[in-house]
Amino acid sequence: MTQGQSEVTVDARPEPIQLSPTRTAVIVVDMQNDFATAGGMFERAGIDISPIRRAIAPTARLLASARHAGMKVVYLKMAFRPDLSDSGSPGAPNWIKHLPLQPGEETTAPDGTPSRILIRDTWNTEIIDELAPAPGESVIYKHRYSGFFETSLDDLLRGSGIDSLIFVGATTSVCVESTVRDAMFRDYHCLLVEDCMAEPIGADLPRSNHDASLLVLQVLFGSTTDSASLQSVLQQFEPASIAE
Repeated sequence: MTQGQSEVTVDARPEPIQLSPTRTAVIVVDMQNDFATAGGMFERAGIDISPIRRAIAPTARLLASARHAGMKVVYLKMAFRPDLSDSGSPGAPNWIKHLPLQPGEETTAPDGTPSRILIRDTWNTEIIDELAPAPGESVIYKHRYSGFFETSLDDLLRGSGIDSLIFVGATTSVCVESTVRDAMFRDYHCLLVEDCMAEPIGADLPRSNHDASLLVLQVLFGSTTDSASLQSVLQQFEPASIAE
């Protein structure tokens, strides 16, 4: 890549897309202990977290390449306030759908400290150690599946001149898909990295919710790629050339 070049072409589906690192942010969706770590909400509920665990290593490599290229990285975390005031009323659909997973239930973190399922500022809702944010990176709490609902995400991205988003995280068919749809409605260009996201539902079937979500999203809401294809172009950038 020549000095000063500001865009790369990514091999994506349904067709290649152009990305400018200075106008692109990576959105890391809900890679927190409740979803991806033994002792978290999913594992306690008997949900297989191995698909999410498999996405961790490629995601870590991709984030390193994105930071090297000068991209902004933003983390989303699903969590409710300690008094559950933002979870919805007892009859609200959001609360009803979460209820089987016991949000607010007291539990114990692996280090023996008290914690609570899906509650802010506890071990359960911390970003997993393997994908810890770098100093200065934004972490935004959300209390619905979409990262744009009643959060500061849109203002943060607009204020940074971002018009394209790369998505990684969990789960593909719920919080990732919900956030991608809302992003597209706000005119962001969306790219999903297939091997850096996961969906436990249907993971043991020939065609899972992960596959179904990626299909509909690449047809109508964005594009899809894999981490190797994306990294191969991001690694062409030198931080010094981005700043100029």
